[in-house]
Amino acid sequence: MKVLLLAGGFGTRISEESHLKPKPMIEIGGQPILWHVMKSYSYYGFNEFVICAGYKQHVIKEYFADYYLHRSDITFDFCNGNGITIHNNVAEPWKVTVVDTGLNTMTGGRIKRVRDYIGNDPFMMTYGDGVCDINLSKLLEYHQSHGKLATMTAVQPGGRFGTLEIETDNTISRFAEKRKEDGGWINGGFMVLEPKVLDYIAGDSTIFEREPLEQLSEEGQLVAYQYDGFWQCMDTLRDKQHLEELLEKGQAPWKVW
Repeated sequence: MKVLLLAGGFGTRISEESHLKPKPMIEIGGQPILWHVMKSYSYYGFNEFVICAGYKQHVIKEYFADYYLHRSDITFDFCNGNGITIHNNVAEPWKVTVVDTGLNTMTGGRIKRVRDYIGNDPFMMTYGDGVCDINLSKLLEYHQSHGKLATMTAVQPGGRFGTLEIETDNTISRFAEKRKEDGGWINGGFMVLEPKVLDYIAGDSTIFEREPLEQLSEEGQLVAYQYDGFWQCMDTLRDKQHLEELLEKGQAPWKVW
């Protein structure tokens, strides 16, 4: 199953670093947070990624172009025909497709633009700037059990995000992104989507978290996977510092590999 990663935004709330690179490429523990997200998926056997890039997309492409080189021990023999010997291969078992989905394209538009790379099968999707210790295999099993078009991981981080209204059968009856309310369940990403979901996206200007998800919730096709474990996005420099501290102390719950 393919994993779609949204990594094209400007990251203006963490401009201290995002003026140089896309927010998903900002490092925690010496590796981009995008890498941490991918390692989590890979731990559960999901190794094929489609990255929706945009702002400074060349940084993401260059990172993966040099990944094998940077992660392996290499001898450069300038005395013998400039030979190169790879002593070990610590690269991941990944297939990574990086797609330039446009500089100003909204989240829904980015998803729609990679339709040809997704194909006609269900796929997983999340944002490239948030980590979680969720069991992704159980998330997929849950999605397959209810037969709806979309499953969204719902988390409870506090009051600076919007809220979801969840019915007793776990369908989401109302999706209100970015409302200033205390408490409540919010969109934590880590979704499983049927390919038909792409038909709910009009074009480049469509914000996925608005019309498509709102329509899916109105039709009873958006189901919550309520998760009360660790979840943290990296919106600000303070968030980055918090994640760095967890890694330094060996207390990073998402680092299951």
